[in-house]
Amino acid sequence: MARRETSVLTDADKSALLDEIPDSIRQLENEISKVIVGQREVIDQIIIALLVGGHCIVKGVPGLAKTLIIKTIANAMNLDFKRIQFTPDLMPSDILGTEVIEEDHTTGRRIARFIPGPIFANIILADEINRTPPKTQAAMLEAMQERQVTVAGITYDLSAPFFVLATENPIELEGTYTLPEAQLDRFLFDVEIGYPARDEEMAILAQTTSAQHSAVNRVIDAARVLQIQEVVRDVPAASNIINYVTRLIRASRPGTDDALPFTNQWVKWGAGPRAGQAFLLGAKARALLDGRYTVSFDDVQALAYAVLRHRIIMSFHAEAKGLSPDDAINELLASVPRQ
Repeated sequence: MARRETSVLTDADKSALLDEIPDSIRQLENEISKVIVGQREVIDQIIIALLVGGHCIVKGVPGLAKTLIIKTIANAMNLDFKRIQFTPDLMPSDILGTEVIEEDHTTGRRIARFIPGPIFANIILADEINRTPPKTQAAMLEAMQERQVTVAGITYDLSAPFFVLATENPIELEGTYTLPEAQLDRFLFDVEIGYPARDEEMAILAQTTSAQHSAVNRVIDAARVLQIQEVVRDVPAASNIINYVTRLIRASRPGTDDALPFTNQWVKWGAGPRAGQAFLLGAKARALLDGRYTVSFDDVQALAYAVLRHRIIMSFHAEAKGLSPDDAINELLASVPRQ
C-alpha cells in the first residue's frame, strides 16, 4: 500500500469525524444516484476504495455505465479529475508528462522545463486501460504504488489524495493487452458490473432519453477525504478477524502447507500480502459506512470477490473446465471456517 501521511487530527477530531462519516457518505451516494440507477454494490466498493486510498479496476460489458459511474463519483467530490483514454499508440510521456527545451531570454541559455501530464490529478479515469501496450502500462506502476513519478531522473510527487479508477472491457480481445500481475496487484479492488434488474433498466431508459438532466453537487473535498483515510486506519480489527483474513489468503496459494485440495488443482498463483491489506482496510471502511466501529466477518466476506478475483490466477486445467477465479473464491469462503 502507499506510504502513510503524518497524522494531523487530534483524538477529539477523529471521534467527531467517526460520527459524521456515515452521513457524509449518504450525501455522496444521494448525489451519485441522481445520475446512476442501481449498481449500489459497485458504487459502495468504489467509495470504499477511495476512503482507504486504494485504486479500482472496473470491468463490464459495453453499455453498463462504467465510465459514467466513475465520472459521476468524481463530480460529486471536489477533487481534480482527469480522464486518460488508453489507446495502442499512447506513450508513457502522454501520461506522466515531458520535458521541453526553452530559451531563457535573460541569459540566452537553454533550460529544460517539465510539463506535467494528466497523471497529476486527484482522480484519474484510466479508460480501457488494457488497450495500451505494456511499456505504457508500466509507466503507471510507480504512480500507483508510490504516489510519485520520475521523469528524466527527477521525481515529482503527485497530489493527495490520488486514485486510479480504471475501466476494462472483458469481451473485446482484439487490440488489447493483458495487464501484468504486478500492476493488477496494485489495484485494491476488481469490481465487476452486471446487467441491471428489470425495473432499474426501465428507469435507466426513462431517465436517459428525457430532456431533463440532474446536476450533481460536490459534497466532499480533498481535505475531508484525507481525514477519513486517516480515521479508517484507526478502526479496530480483532485478532480473530485478522486470523481469518490470513487463513483465507494463505489457503489460496497452491503448493503450500496451507493450500486446500481444490487450490492445488485449480489455482496457478494465489493472493499475496497486499490482498490481506486490501481485506482489512476495505472491511474497516465498510464497517464505518454502516455506522459500526468494529470489523465483522461479514465485512470481510462481502469484499472477498473484489479483493481476490484479480489476484488469483487459475491453472490451465481449471480454465479448460470453464472455472473462473470467482469459482475458486466460492470454494475458499465455503472451505475456510470463520473461527
